[in-house]
Amino acid sequence: MFRVEIVANHSVEENILEALVKENAGKFYTKFPGIFGVGSAGPRMGDAVWPEENFVLVIWCEEEEAHAIKRAVAAVKKKFPGEGIKLFGLSLLPEEAPPLPVPPHPEEPQPDTVSLPPEGALPDTVPPHPAEAPVDTDKV
Repeated sequence: MFRVEIVANHSVEENILEALVKENAGKFYTKFPGIFGVGSAGPRMGDAVWPEENFVLVIWCEEEEAHAIKRAVAAVKKKFPGEGIKLFGLSLLPEEAPPLPVPPHPEEPQPDTVSLPPEGALPDTVPPHPAEAPVDTDKV
């Protein structure tokens, strides 16, 4: 089982979905629209300075479908080389793999090992944070 993520500029979303249909892949997916970030193709922030946005498709599939998705994304990247289309994949461990070791649980602290400061040892008030301290305007 693979987790495949396609991160791309919103402008090529329809092209990617059409390419997936042609490859008979990615029928079941989760789409995250309006994704902001900075990648190798530049910022996508959806604001006045960087108005473009990305979207993400997440697809769980078997290896054969993952290869079909890779072909579909490659076809769109070839057609739109400057649009910042990325494909990421993560393979799950096969069922035959030995289980991952589980670290032992740390022992719970015993009540008699907890030591609190003696009563009255802590101040009643906390001094202000340096950023909140009064400012001497004569020195500014």
